[in-house]
Amino acid sequence: MTAKEIYLSKPWLKYYPEGVPPEIPIPERSLPELFDEATERYSSKEAVIFYGKKITYRELRNLVDRFATALADLGVAKGDRVALHLVNCPQYVIAYFGALKAGAVVTPISPVYTSQEVAHQLTDSGAQTVVCQDILYDNVDKSGVSVKNVILTGISEYLPWLKKVLGKSALGKVYREMNVPVPKVLKREGLYQFQDLLKKYPAQPLSISIDPDNDIAALPYTGGTTGLPKAAILTHRNIAACQAQAMAFWKDIFRPGNEVVIAFLPFFHIYGQVIIMLFSLVQGYTLVLLTTPDIDDILDATERYRASAFYGVPTLYEYLKDYEKTDRVNWKRFKMIACGADTLHESTMKDWERRTGCRILEGYGMTESSSLSHTSPLERPKSGSFGVPIPNLKAGIIHHDGSDFVDVGEVGELILCGPNIMKGYWQRPEETASSLIDIDGEKWLRTGDLVRMDNEGYFHFFDRKRDLIKYKGYAVFARHVEEVLYNHPQIKAAGVVGVPDPRVGAIIKAYVVLQPEARGKVSEEEIVAYCHERLAHYKVPKIVEFRGELPKTDVGKVSRRELRDESEES
Repeated sequence: MTAKEIYLSKPWLKYYPEGVPPEIPIPERSLPELFDEATERYSSKEAVIFYGKKITYRELRNLVDRFATALADLGVAKGDRVALHLVNCPQYVIAYFGALKAGAVVTPISPVYTSQEVAHQLTDSGAQTVVCQDILYDNVDKSGVSVKNVILTGISEYLPWLKKVLGKSALGKVYREMNVPVPKVLKREGLYQFQDLLKKYPAQPLSISIDPDNDIAALPYTGGTTGLPKAAILTHRNIAACQAQAMAFWKDIFRPGNEVVIAFLPFFHIYGQVIIMLFSLVQGYTLVLLTTPDIDDILDATERYRASAFYGVPTLYEYLKDYEKTDRVNWKRFKMIACGADTLHESTMKDWERRTGCRILEGYGMTESSSLSHTSPLERPKSGSFGVPIPNLKAGIIHHDGSDFVDVGEVGELILCGPNIMKGYWQRPEETASSLIDIDGEKWLRTGDLVRMDNEGYFHFFDRKRDLIKYKGYAVFARHVEEVLYNHPQIKAAGVVGVPDPRVGAIIKAYVVLQPEARGKVSEEEIVAYCHERLAHYKVPKIVEFRGELPKTDVGKVSRRELRDESEES
């Protein structure tokens, strides 16, 4: 067989869990329909727990319907964009499903964005309604973008014992560092209070006809690692398909209506929004919401509510593997401990297994794939692999500078084709055309990620295409160098980038954070010597810079973009 035929034959299917089909029927239902079905089936079950406040599915449905009714009266029509500038809280869930039920398109805005970044997303998406945390209102106001409706809400609205929580948890820190709008601001035209709307309007939303195949559900923005952030167009069918595909793969792990998930990963990010919030609430799970990723709060909630699934990111596991209180949790009780949003370093995985006796299952996905495309079989994970494609998904690897399929075992760019793949980029026809390519009459997504597939159909991540460093004609994967650095016993964190140099293409530079006890004792020369023993000469960093910490993205990844920008400026 040719390389293309091998990928299309889906060699990974032989390692699927028993009973998992290669193809499943995709539900022809909108997200509000899936939500309503869950609220009817699990009406008396707890849907959300927020620092002790419990909301059942029946109560949540009532709040969602009231909010959808309010939006319609405020002039929000089908297809209008509604921006959510919120931290994790019950209002996020209510606003998300309420907007969808009103026929609107949800566009989540990161709560850590500056006013300039908020301005870009509001302008680019065309959102005229913003649901905003009161402590984040300043960002919207200073953005200078004129919007029709701003709906303000505060954390305290769903905290029955606010003073106690604010005194002892990370929530207090959030509020002490932010400004709440003064009363005169709250009286401006176009400003509404979230709770006032819920009290004013009945739970009688308009019946909006939604075409799952074509109507947009969400416009989540990518991280903007190359230029300004851009939005992936995700239809109701894209997200519903992803949920169905994932549940088909995990059908023997999770039981509808019977799981508890700790939701500390941010809902504005596709991982938290779809994998955690949406997947859970259409399956009848209980979501334990945490506004801030405070380690003690996470561990306490995990044990108190007997969580059955744990979703994290590499930086969290890197921290937990050495944290003194990690053993308070019985990790062997979990049905699945998952990791996504970034590459899990081998050293972190080994130390975690040694500490807890449990494996972390890696997965892979992107905003453009509605959150998920690959996951690891529970009984047959493979070290260093992010798993196999989920049902209904085609995956292949092509040359990173062309369109020819590469042989099995070779590194190239991952491409994907399936019902969960976005329709394109919002108002970006040129970028859509370059990212969605035609192969035999089907649209395939060029992910921009460099991977390889082994002979069993498992996929292994190497690097982002933009992070590939070209040194004297050699291709150097930044992640490969970082992996070696992470194995150094005195290195806590590392980031590797290429610094442009006309003589060699790019010089390899390593930013290194040492363990506290090693600072001032380990030199740059020692780090370079360590790398010389473990890497080919052309992969060894020519520059090593020690830092107290490294810049991170919203979900805790080391931000190579910021490191690159710093290097190029200096």
